[in-house]
Order: sequence, then structure tokens, then C-alpha cells
Amino acid sequence: MTDPEIAIVGAGYVGLPLGRVFAEAGARVLLLDVSADRVKAINRGESYVEDVPSEVLGELVRAGTLSATTDYDVVRETDAIIIALPTPLSPNREPDLSIVLGAVRKLAERLREGHLVVIESTTYPGTTREDVLPILAESGLEVGKDFHLAFSPERIDPGREDWTVKTTPKVVGGITEACTARARKLYERALDTILPVSSPEAAELTKLLENIFRSVNIALVNELAQLCDRMHVDIWEVVEAAATKPFGFMSFKPGPGLGGHCLPVDPFYLAWKAREFDFYTEFIELAGKVNENMPYFCLEKITRALNSQKKAVKGSRVQLVGVSYKADVGDLRESPALKLIELLRDEGANVSYHDPHIAELPEHGLSSVDLEGSVPKADCIAIVTAHSGIDYDDLAERAKLVVDFRNATGKNGSANGRVWKL
Repeated sequence: MTDPEIAIVGAGYVGLPLGRVFAEAGARVLLLDVSADRVKAINRGESYVEDVPSEVLGELVRAGTLSATTDYDVVRETDAIIIALPTPLSPNREPDLSIVLGAVRKLAERLREGHLVVIESTTYPGTTREDVLPILAESGLEVGKDFHLAFSPERIDPGREDWTVKTTPKVVGGITEACTARARKLYERALDTILPVSSPEAAELTKLLENIFRSVNIALVNELAQLCDRMHVDIWEVVEAAATKPFGFMSFKPGPGLGGHCLPVDPFYLAWKAREFDFYTEFIELAGKVNENMPYFCLEKITRALNSQKKAVKGSRVQLVGVSYKADVGDLRESPALKLIELLRDEGANVSYHDPHIAELPEHGLSSVDLEGSVPKADCIAIVTAHSGIDYDDLAERAKLVVDFRNATGKNGSANGRVWKL
């Protein structure tokens, strides 16, 4: 591979699909990651991200348009550097930018005239200007003149096929107009629609609004699900009926909690930043509180369901079906199933799981079990993530007890006295 044009720092669920799209557009892409195992896998053409099939990755590697490395020095020869690294929360639920800023410091040592740096990692408004820019400015180069800096939030939804990295509109906001123009030109090489905004702060807040909108609306139906539980009303019937209104309503589904990198994390980034301005985002934080409580409510539901069978949680065999955060993907990030496993074990349950996309949970000492033989042996089956390809009608018929948090059993499940719904 000749000198790469674009370096993408972070070869995970954002970086690898983005690298694929640029490479398919003819750009020479280098993926930079701290994991030597990831780098070796990419260079062998073996993908670990479901949105990038190995056969596609292999073709790009063999064509010389995509490769990977752990060596930061190679960014010196690239034209553009895109940072696509995780921005988690600290144990105290505060923003943790250490991974991103650590990478920025390494890049600052190698920054040269002509470089474009774009941050795609989700963060609070002000990060690009107040945290990233001062580090890069230590190089002595002037932003907007010697180098360019912009923020462009990732909008990747793993497993989705109708809207992809290429077809989803891309928001871009630079420190200066020249920065915005440079970033726009970069993404126009590979993506269909680019939407420039006035500043990186506007782009940063755009990403947070998108996910907070979902978080708040999911919290609404999750809270309503708890009320419906007490009222003995089917929340799924209510949501489906409301969704028939052709205007003024957008359907959101309840569930055992929020998963993925964005929804459980992003609202807290804005809430933390807002306090700097003596402003308290009570509505947003309340939504976070409701959603974080859902695994505890699910534990209560399982407890009551077992009690109806004259069984305690302690000593019962509880099998989870689906542990990834989203149907038909192998992504465990912030999955509510992991919290539910911990809660069940704290109560003394003997926990197992089945997930066709997650072979092992090493931190929990568990491996996925086969449904055929395990379902009849379990005291309770808890459907946490409804992957397609599973016959839920058959599962409900063979199980002693089912607690369905995703309405996977549908109306047939409602007619089965052994099926409890969220």
C-alpha cells in the first residue's frame, strides 16, 4: 500500500465501517488501533464487526486500499486523521475523555501543516474547541491556516441496512469556515449527503439531541410499562394501538433497559456540561433514571413470575434468551442483560443464557447454551433480546415459565398462562 490518505484512529464499530466506505470510494485508508489482535485480523481480511463482512474487508485489503497498524508515526504522511474512539462514563457517571484526549496528544506530536483532524467520538459541546484544540495548538501550528479541525458525529446503527454510513446524512462543524469546508470536502469523497453547521458545538449538540430524544421517549414508555403492570393493562397493545395514528405520534417500544454506546451514555454528557452553566437538565436526567431502573424492574417481574410457580429466585434456573443490546447483532456495549445477570446472581439464581451472536461471556464465566435441551430444564426463560431466527412460539410451548421483555411471543404468548409480559 502506498502512503495512506486517511488515518482513522479506532477500528471498532465506528472506525472499521467508516474505513470500509472510504476505501470503497477509492481512498487509501489506514486504521490505527491499540489492539494488535485487531490490527492483525484486519490485515488478514478477517472482520470482527458484523456490518463489515470478511469477504468485503478481504477484497479491500488485497486491493491495497485498506490496512491497519498500531504505529502512530504513520499519520505524518496522511492528509486527514479521523478519531473514532469510545467516550465512556466514569464510575461516577461523568464524562471520561481520557481515551480520546490520549490519542489527540499522540497526534499533536506528529501534526504537520496541511493536516485535517476530525473528531467523530460522541461528546459534550465544547470538547473540540476547549479540550482538543489546545492540545493540537501545542504543535505551534495555527488552526484554520496551518491545519484544520472539525467535529462530525458518527451516526452508525449496527445491523441496519436501510440507512448506512454512506447514505446517512453527515453533519460537519469546523472551528473555522475553512475547517468546515475542508472536512466537508473529505466526506464528500465517500458519503452521499453532507450537512455543514456553524460550529463544532452545534455538531456536538446535534448528536446528543438525536440520542436524548430517543432516550426520553423510551423512558416514557418504560415508565408507562411499569404503570400498566400495576393496572393489568397490556403495554404492547397500547403502544401498537397508538401507533395506528397517522400523525402526531412516533412509536417507541419498552424494554429491559438501554444498551449500545450512545443511549445509556450520551444524556449524561450533556447533563454534566449543563451544570457548568448553572443549568440542570432535570427532564433528561429523569429519563436516565427511569431507563437505568428497568433491569431492577425486570428482576422484580421474574421474581413475581417464579413466585406464581411457588419458587424463589434463589436456587432457580433462570435462562436469558438474548444478551446483546440489540436484536441480530453481537454488540454487548452497555447491554441491560449484563446488569440483569448480576442482579439475578446476587439473588442466588443459577443463570445461563442463549445468544446466537454471543458465544461467551468470559467476565461472567458463561457460554451460550443450546436452546433445544436447555429450555425444558430452566425454571424460567427471560427473553431479553429478541433475535430473529428463534421460534418463540415453540419456546413458549416448551418452557415451564417465560418472562417476555420484548413481546417476542406476541399475542400467542398472551394466551399462554405460563408467559409473563413486560
